[in-house]
Amino acid sequence: MILVDEAIWPWRGRRWAHLVSDADLDELHDFAARLGIPRRAFQGDHYDVPTEGRARALELGAVPVGARELVRRLRAAGLRRPHHARSDPHAPSDPHALSDSHAG
Repeated sequence: MILVDEAIWPWRGRRWAHLVSDADLDELHDFAARLGIPRRAFQGDHYDVPTEGRARALELGAVPVGARELVRRLRAAGLRRPHHARSDPHAPSDPHALSDSHAG
């Protein structure tokens, strides 16, 4: 199942949500492609989507959940990656990346 939290995370003048799968990453990558999100935007266990991308994700069948629930289900699926392992160490820092502190 594809899950998306609220688009409340500010970055570069926009609000962002996190898109994850509670089943497998292939499902997530396929769904992200349907949204037009390039694979290079994958952050190790999630994709970030702006407010309008979240609305489209919901139209395509993503299930809205709170941030805590999103992280809980990601962990339960065994797909949660430690923060240091989520992205390319040479990539620019991403201040809106999904973190446990976002989930409260």
